[in-house]
Amino acid sequence: MSLSSWVVRPVLVVALLLAGIFLITGEASAHPLGNFSVNHYHGLHLHPDRVDLRSVVDVAEIPTLQENLKTRDARQWCEEVSRTGVSTVDGRRIGWTLSSSTKDHPAGQADLPTTRLVCEFTARVDLTRPARLEFRDESNADRVGWREITAAGTGVRLAGADVPTESISDELRTYPEDLLSDPVDVRSAAFTAEPGTGSEPKRATGSPVGSFSATAARLNDILGSDDLTPWLGFLAVLLSLVLGASHAALPGHGKTLIAAYLAGRRGTPKDAFVVGASVTATHTGGVLVLGLVISASSALAGEQVLRWLGLVSGVLIALIGVVLLRSALSTTREPALAGASTAHGHGHGHGHGHGHGYSRGSLIGMGAANGLVPSPSALVVLLGAMALGRTWFGVLLVVGYGVGMAATLTAVGLLLVKARERVEKILDGRATRALSHYAPVGTAAMVIVVGGWLTSQAL
Repeated sequence: MSLSSWVVRPVLVVALLLAGIFLITGEASAHPLGNFSVNHYHGLHLHPDRVDLRSVVDVAEIPTLQENLKTRDARQWCEEVSRTGVSTVDGRRIGWTLSSSTKDHPAGQADLPTTRLVCEFTARVDLTRPARLEFRDESNADRVGWREITAAGTGVRLAGADVPTESISDELRTYPEDLLSDPVDVRSAAFTAEPGTGSEPKRATGSPVGSFSATAARLNDILGSDDLTPWLGFLAVLLSLVLGASHAALPGHGKTLIAAYLAGRRGTPKDAFVVGASVTATHTGGVLVLGLVISASSALAGEQVLRWLGLVSGVLIALIGVVLLRSALSTTREPALAGASTAHGHGHGHGHGHGHGYSRGSLIGMGAANGLVPSPSALVVLLGAMALGRTWFGVLLVVGYGVGMAATLTAVGLLLVKARERVEKILDGRATRALSHYAPVGTAAMVIVVGGWLTSQAL
């Protein structure tokens, strides 16, 4: 058995084991809308003599840590919430009076706190006659998150309402899974209120939102343990490997791109390991730098940083694709007869070296582009460890997370390399030479398309 087989087969076995664990446990994210999200709900309840408003703000781990929300006064915060919205009846602005305010901090990923603020307002309004009511939420306009508005009445009928009477998220407690990729973003409501039979609002009574896989919950327990033994530390590193591998197995992490890149340009197992190593190094460095910046600055919106990194990643991938396409086109311009003669005279082992191989720079660049955007989950683990005074342990877990990501991406590349070799054995010599000759052009074109798509997604 060759040396490459001794290396490749164990890696593939480990990758399949990690994939199996991933399918059982799933990817972890303490908050369904992401660790950077700030989510808003406003419930209007109309009565003949008044309007009640229930406003809920659900803040994920990283903004809670950045803005030090545990020390923020709930009543003062609610007063600010009332001023960021615009509410009018027949064009006259409503003056809200705060009747109650509560603030809780449910535990999130890595034992970092999340925040749930609930504000109850009321305003004296005469709705014994038809009136036009308009409401608009202008708070945290630049933050990502869920935004929902409901309106219901008791003794008041709502005509032409463009919002529902009940919250589909149970007032930011349970987010529908089919809407997580495209969150509700309702920031205004307008309707006519008139005397009549209304629709009583349904009061939510559930528990605060939470979304942990078994693996993530176990890692949280270890990270917050008072007695961190070497065995628990080793188990935590293994769990971080699993979470990193499962994160890379989700859509949008360049697996298809890397696999096609390696297979199309006749990559070797060594090339796959180089790409994986560059993914690990870039991802780990990105998480560490962003973690230090976020912990030092409350003004930096972490999701905006990720957006810009995504833009840079897409542009970098597209540029690599352009370079590869130029190289591939220059190769395909060679006369077919000359190519066939070269292949016949030197054998298959040498014929693959004419422009179809890799430069070390393109390999590292492809891996770096795919690891450039830090995982929010890994970032939260680092920030949680820093908050507990275990920065060194957080760094170790982030490295494990990056290695897990690289293992998945490398395994996909290795599988495609092996699959390409099997296909070439099945095909005849002429088909193999044609595939070897034109595959780099298709691969380069795919890299450009994917880079352009990633760039457009970040804009």
